Amino acid sequence: MFRFFENLVDPFAPYDDSGNPSTKIIPFLKDYCRPFYGVFLLTGLFSLINAGTELALIYMTGWVVDIMQGDPKSVIAENMGVLIAVSIFLVFLKPIVHGIHVGLINNTIMPNLGTLIRWRAHRHVLKQSVGWFENDFAGRIANRVMQAPPAVNEVVFHIFDAVSYALAYVLGAMILLWYADPQLTMPLALWFVGYVILLSRVIKYVSPASERSSDARSKLNGRIVDGYTNIQSVKLFADEADELDYAKEAITFTRETVKKEMRIYTSMDIILFVLNGCLVVGVIGWSIYLWSEGRASVGIVAAASALVLRLSSMTGWIMWAVTGFFREIGVVSEGMRTIAQPIDLVDQQGAKALKVSASQITFTEVSHHYGKISGGLDKLSLTINPGEKIGLIGRSGAGKSTLVKLLLRFYELERGTIEIDGQDISGVTQASLRKAIGMVQQDSSLLHRSIRDNIRYGRKDASEEDIIKAAQQAEAHEFVLGLSDPSGNSGYDAEVGERGVKLSGGQRQRIALARVILKNAPILLLDEATSALDSESEAAIQKTLYGMMKGKTVIAIAHRLSTIAHMDRILVMDQGRIVEQGTHSELLAQGGLYAGFWARQSGGFIDAL
Repeated sequence: MFRFFENLVDPFAPYDDSGNPSTKIIPFLKDYCRPFYGVFLLTGLFSLINAGTELALIYMTGWVVDIMQGDPKSVIAENMGVLIAVSIFLVFLKPIVHGIHVGLINNTIMPNLGTLIRWRAHRHVLKQSVGWFENDFAGRIANRVMQAPPAVNEVVFHIFDAVSYALAYVLGAMILLWYADPQLTMPLALWFVGYVILLSRVIKYVSPASERSSDARSKLNGRIVDGYTNIQSVKLFADEADELDYAKEAITFTRETVKKEMRIYTSMDIILFVLNGCLVVGVIGWSIYLWSEGRASVGIVAAASALVLRLSSMTGWIMWAVTGFFREIGVVSEGMRTIAQPIDLVDQQGAKALKVSASQITFTEVSHHYGKISGGLDKLSLTINPGEKIGLIGRSGAGKSTLVKLLLRFYELERGTIEIDGQDISGVTQASLRKAIGMVQQDSSLLHRSIRDNIRYGRKDASEEDIIKAAQQAEAHEFVLGLSDPSGNSGYDAEVGERGVKLSGGQRQRIALARVILKNAPILLLDEATSALDSESEAAIQKTLYGMMKGKTVIAIAHRLSTIAHMDRILVMDQGRIVEQGTHSELLAQGGLYAGFWARQSGGFIDAL
């Protein structure tokens, strides 16, 4: 039975992904909830049936009280058929109706709707550019992706478990009281007007207050995760006190937003109790008056009393459900600031896969200043021939990393073109472009997974033999065999911790090298690839790197000039342009910037001054 309800909707089913979701709450929810429309219709129907059956039972209570005024034996004999039918309904049919209703809510909607939204939101966010991620806290992004789906779940739950049920109940109560005596509907109608006014006032303030609270929680989460992620820096600079103050500021702000939100609920609760008191006194008091005048039976008094007492007990729940509905709408609105942002860097319509034949790279009048006036690259033109090994040097901020990021298409060019084998990289798919490029960075972070999974990230279909061979080439196999983690995993099964914190810098770099060796891409980018290694390890891995470079087009960024002295060509960058180029010997002979760097370097590093 459970499996039937759970499989009514597949949260991972293919869908039309435009990459540009609506930024308005209703269209946003309609788009994400589209696979559930049929389920929602059924759930609403059974919610109405549930409310109707409960009202029918209250009516039956009044009827039973009235028929009990006669001779017991005659009453039972005359009404036995009805009493048996009601009993069968209560024991068999009502549980089935209720079971279908809760099955649709608890087993179809609740597990699948949140999963669908979380899956699609994560898929959407993962498509965002590197620059997009650099403009926000990773913790805040993750918090919004995680908290929006359960908030949507709660919105839908409140609609079908409370709102639709309550509307049906109030409407049915009006009909029953009107049937008993039209005057009995007057206290209920006045109460309903007051209830709607109270509800509208609460709604007006709850949604924005909830959105502020949710935003404050996301900000707090971002700050805390930022501290945990950079715990080594926090400890290294003995900065726990400042870190606590930084978090306390966000915690205090979050507390203030929650306090303001809770004041709304407290005020609502007090006013609601006054309204409910008036409802109970009004309906029951009026029904007793009608009875005293002979215009209502005892059964009507009993039914009216049961009805308003039930309605009174429900109103708090309904109010909380409705305010909860708008509170969760506020959470969803806050989450939409992340998961509804359009993809800022997309493949062109009809983009084809990059076809690499010779691996020639051409930069033509390329400019990119990150939206500023200066910095980045400025009208840079460069051709890297097939199989050529290029060394790239320059002071910090000269534009070296920008050149590499633009080649990987982490950012869109502001001007100019970049081509690989004559194909403009803006016109090919990003996935095919990056599959053709292997990169080892200065600070290669690893995934919090096993050594095997981290190396296999370079090529998902790699065999165990391929993985071990890549690790051996990267001088990593020996230390990997000696690794273990707190869960008892060892060797290639050992997990490396978040960003690879359980490994030394040199060990992380070797695993990153093994990953790129396994990828075996035709274009190789090295950004201070051996800077985290000791001299002995560097010497061993340099041999591996030169082996990796055979038959590939290579761009190697380095401050340690000895690591690129044997490159085919060395480019010297300054202020976003190439100011010198040539072989090591040619550049020394020119007596320019490169010669000055070489003369002043201490321990192989460029003088940054």
